[in-house]
Amino acid sequence: MAVPSYDEYVATLSRLTEHVDPTTPTAETAAIKTAAESLAALGPVDVMTLEEWTRDNPQGVPVLGLSVGLSQEKLKNALRQHIGTTGWVTAAKERPGEIVAMLDTEFGLVAALRAQLHRAYTFGDVLVARAGTRVTAVSASTSGRVLEDRIEAIAVELGLTYQTRTRFEGRFGRTAPCDLAIPAGGAAAQIVVAAKAFDSTGSKLTDAVREVEEMAEVRKGSQSVMAAIDGVGWLSRANDLRKIHTLWANGEIDGMYTVSTLSRFKTDLQNAARYKKLI
Repeated sequence: MAVPSYDEYVATLSRLTEHVDPTTPTAETAAIKTAAESLAALGPVDVMTLEEWTRDNPQGVPVLGLSVGLSQEKLKNALRQHIGTTGWVTAAKERPGEIVAMLDTEFGLVAALRAQLHRAYTFGDVLVARAGTRVTAVSASTSGRVLEDRIEAIAVELGLTYQTRTRFEGRFGRTAPCDLAIPAGGAAAQIVVAAKAFDSTGSKLTDAVREVEEMAEVRKGSQSVMAAIDGVGWLSRANDLRKIHTLWANGEIDGMYTVSTLSRFKTDLQNAARYKKLI
């Protein structure tokens, strides 16, 4: 089968994550609102009352972080740096004063809460906050997992033995990452697949290209390399997507697929597995 043109491939890209209504309540938003209401009911806000609140609400530590503009990842980094752990629930139960002291010393927690707890907010304030929040957003890995799950399901349907998220050994003992290895990773790998789906853009797409290029570079002549590449995030990284398509056009990888062309992936995978006597 002739390799479709780059433009033909782009036309098959799809959004893999659903739009999330930011006004729809979730378990996470409900927990944040409950914690915020509890903080607002504290009365005087100082280090002592916050220490008591933290001990009584160990799951609410991320809300203290949000109060000073820290995402969960940044909160973990601050906790690791200053109190030697990222486990805020245990730390809140055993060392609540250390958490509060760190957040106040490093980020001005007490002053931030005093300024924000009883302030009246406008719709503009809500939109500004929403521009930086991840409360209702789908995690960055979700779209990738959708595609990984689909190709794994096809391997199961074909009765193939496989290993996910591993490395395979190619020429001269060199290794490269892959998201699916058949029948297993390491030196046993005969068919390897990359699954790289992104609905948002960023450096992770360039990293994904590098992984596919590495797979193509180290492969043995007896190994098959396939790449499932989808998601509308690639539309903003045309040069990166084109690099993978060029690998396919030049025969350096054996196939490139989107969700809408996974039926072809199934056929190609089945043919490759039969040729290698894996089924």
